[in-house]
Amino acid sequence: MGKDNGFLLYQRRENGIEDPLRRIKNYQEFHQPLTKEQRRLQGARCMNCGVPFCQSSLFLHGMTTGCPLHNLIPEWNDEIYRGNPAHALARLIKTNPFPEFTSRVCPALCEKACLCGVNGEPVSIRDNEYAVIADGFALGLMQPRIPQVRSGRAVAVVGSGPSGLAAADRLNQRGHHVEVFERDDKPGGLLMYGIPNMKLDKKVVARRIELMEKEGVIFHTNSDVGRTISAADLQKDFDAVILCCGAKQARSLKLEGSEKAEGILFAVDFLKNATKAVLAEKKAEGAVSAEGKHVVIVGGGDTGNDCVATCLRQNCASVTQLEMMPCPPEKRAKDNPWPEWPRVLKTDYGQEEAIAVFGHDPRIYQTTVAAIETEKGKLKAVHTVKVHFENGKMVQEEGSEQVLPCELLIIAAGFLGCEAYTSKAFNLELNRGRAVTEKDSYRIKDHLFSAGDMHRGQSLVVWAIEEGRACAREVDEDLMGYTNL
Repeated sequence: MGKDNGFLLYQRRENGIEDPLRRIKNYQEFHQPLTKEQRRLQGARCMNCGVPFCQSSLFLHGMTTGCPLHNLIPEWNDEIYRGNPAHALARLIKTNPFPEFTSRVCPALCEKACLCGVNGEPVSIRDNEYAVIADGFALGLMQPRIPQVRSGRAVAVVGSGPSGLAAADRLNQRGHHVEVFERDDKPGGLLMYGIPNMKLDKKVVARRIELMEKEGVIFHTNSDVGRTISAADLQKDFDAVILCCGAKQARSLKLEGSEKAEGILFAVDFLKNATKAVLAEKKAEGAVSAEGKHVVIVGGGDTGNDCVATCLRQNCASVTQLEMMPCPPEKRAKDNPWPEWPRVLKTDYGQEEAIAVFGHDPRIYQTTVAAIETEKGKLKAVHTVKVHFENGKMVQEEGSEQVLPCELLIIAAGFLGCEAYTSKAFNLELNRGRAVTEKDSYRIKDHLFSAGDMHRGQSLVVWAIEEGRACAREVDEDLMGYTNL
């Protein structure tokens, strides 16, 4: 390493963040990068550990710690310190095809496994990654890589989310002809419509799609395989088909009367409509807005937090986020040592903004919605109840009921798996909503594969990218009889 004692000399410094009360006035990204010299010092903090847990992707006690992509983190941290942006970029994209996505939306599994974090502050790996890819584009280093030799094989990828893009990118670079089929009007899947613009600017997604098109990948939008396009025709016209359709079947609360009540939305629909409005600079026809409404969000994860932030930007009257699990501790418990993923309290950007606006944390723990109250068919209030878990089952606590005013109820309670029409179109066997594949494989049957959330279940963008890349390797071997990926 260029600076083997940097972790002793320099303190962790993160990218700047715009004040919450200012940033909620628009849908723009709000992180402010460090200067080049400040970033060099952050790169110098990396110790190049003998066993770099940051890139290990260990599965400990049911959770991943370390990067699933096995990014060569110490190598490009050192190149940052040495001032070699081209070298840093080369080492980064060797394992991660889309660092502009992961450096914005990943919860930084790498940092939680950083050895510096045992007795101090971990290296700012995610911010460093952001700087490397930002420099790559700014300096003109991210040019189309057009394969010089084509294999004569054709692959169809159904779905253009992170796993679909990763599979398409790798197979195209291998020399196969790749066409991606996306049911929405723009490519990107979850990246385009499932993550708000202030977290991942859609210009960043569009830039990557444009680069992939220049490299030879063909994108078909408004192409809903299983509905507007025959699954049988796709399998006939291509040498291999990869299903990267996500886990889009949202989990319902099954509340009495909810089917007919106006004002109840799944988070995925709410966020999609909000992003469409931002891109069109006007409210989408028929879309529901949080403006002037008391909003209750069921779900304490990343999606629920994104909904909180979006509601604030739509000028909601109030926002409450219900979480069924207990409030985690502020520090690691004794049974949660490093390098395990820290099960600790985290206040994300949306919750920070809600605190700034309303003066209190929007989250209420161990609580869910038990019933709804309507007036003339419109949602008026929700009845909440405290819950706890016994033998893995949720139990409602008697006498804990409360009534919250609510004109908009957003359900962000997770996903059950792929949608029924997709599995029916390809005659898939499902296990808990996931496509069943051969053991330790992405292969469903001859020349048909699945990757991402559709294969793994609801997970992180970084895992979807890893799934897409690993699946591409199997597809390549299926097509060529061997693989060098």
